[in-house]
Amino acid sequence: ANYGPNPICKGCLSCSKDNGCIRCQHKLFFFLRREGMRQYGECLHSCPSGYYGLRTPDMNRCSRCRIENCDSCFSRDFCTKCKTGFYSHRGRCFRGCPAGFAALEELMECVEGCEVGQWSEWGTCSRNNKTCGFKWGLETRTRQIVKKPAKDTIQCPTIAESRRCKMAMRHCPGGRRPAKTKDKKKKKKNLMERAQKQHSIFLATDKTSQ
Repeated sequence: ANYGPNPICKGCLSCSKDNGCIRCQHKLFFFLRREGMRQYGECLHSCPSGYYGLRTPDMNRCSRCRIENCDSCFSRDFCTKCKTGFYSHRGRCFRGCPAGFAALEELMECVEGCEVGQWSEWGTCSRNNKTCGFKWGLETRTRQIVKKPAKDTIQCPTIAESRRCKMAMRHCPGGRRPAKTKDKKKKKKNLMERAQKQHSIFLATDKTSQ
């Protein structure tokens, strides 16, 4: 029988004009629907969003999921699908995945992520593989991958980073100074050769004038 616009007595073993289904047929779930101040029973093949099917010897019922932001659940305390914008992790729903887990966007689930160790100490300040000869250089620190991610699509965090640093020794011992000395000797030699050439020209001119 139908009461009002909705076939509220469909699947019922017993039904009330005011309260709808009171008892459901075998295998169907009793769901108490609320609309404003009114509530009535329905018999459904599967429970609506936010509820799960609880089978009992007396009568199967739809029970509300007690997990926050859950769209559908397997039991009272285990969510199988979270609401839009939330990630599912071990039967719970999160805005962001817990530490050590990464978000799998296509499934909106949290899976085991990439675990990395602690950062090492900053390395020696260097530039062009030299620790002297420049005012500024770079120092680097690293960390190791302790556990690879469960999915290849999940990237590991950065395992090496560098920063600008000031070198302790700007001038290399025995490095540039000998080069400067060599340049001075070369300049001195060139001056001597030029002086000798000018002296030869002067002598030749003097003989001609005589």
